[in-house]
Amino acid sequence: MLRICSLFTLILALSYGAASAQGIRGVLRVIDGDTFDVGGTRIRLHGIDALEAAQTCETEGGQPWACGDWTTRQVRERFQGAQTRCEALDQDRYGRTVARCFVRGADVGLQLVQEGLAFAYRKYSMDYDLDEKAAYVAARGIHGFKTISPARYRVTRRSGSAPERASGGCNIKGNISAKGTRIYHLPGQAFYDKTRINVKAGERWFCSEAEARGAGWRRAKR
Repeated sequence: MLRICSLFTLILALSYGAASAQGIRGVLRVIDGDTFDVGGTRIRLHGIDALEAAQTCETEGGQPWACGDWTTRQVRERFQGAQTRCEALDQDRYGRTVARCFVRGADVGLQLVQEGLAFAYRKYSMDYDLDEKAAYVAARGIHGFKTISPARYRVTRRSGSAPERASGGCNIKGNISAKGTRIYHLPGQAFYDKTRINVKAGERWFCSEAEARGAGWRRAKR
């Protein structure tokens, strides 16, 4: 049995190595700011970390806005549908292929960090460290607003310390029904006061109806 397991492991390693050498090619479909589908393969971009979709930032005037959704839209506008080549480097704990990807010969991860659409993920790579610092100094993209890193945000969300009450003008409740339907409730609607937000279950607050609809929620009927 041990020999069989070892042989199976060796076959997987050789297959992954061959795929890495050949590269992954295809049309790019944006999942979020740092996760793509390319040629049927789920890709997690190497060395960068983009804002989570539910993250919000704060303007100089203290107004919240949906910078997580904004970041995903920006990445989608730039790269959705592009012919892409990716070099597989590793595999993460979710089974995604960690890769460096190129569109028209340019490193996608590098572009996102330089434009302030992603952070350098220093926990895993220092490749884009100086590029993020330059974007920060120039206040490009998300660096022009008050926010926290995606890694810190994920920690606070897992610990349950993510906000379960409205902050600033973000008082629209994004609820997920027992059937998985995403519905948002406006102040004054019938079930607004009764609706509770469970951030651990993926529910969230929105700052505007446009933001809620853009994230895939529909308005409550009453």
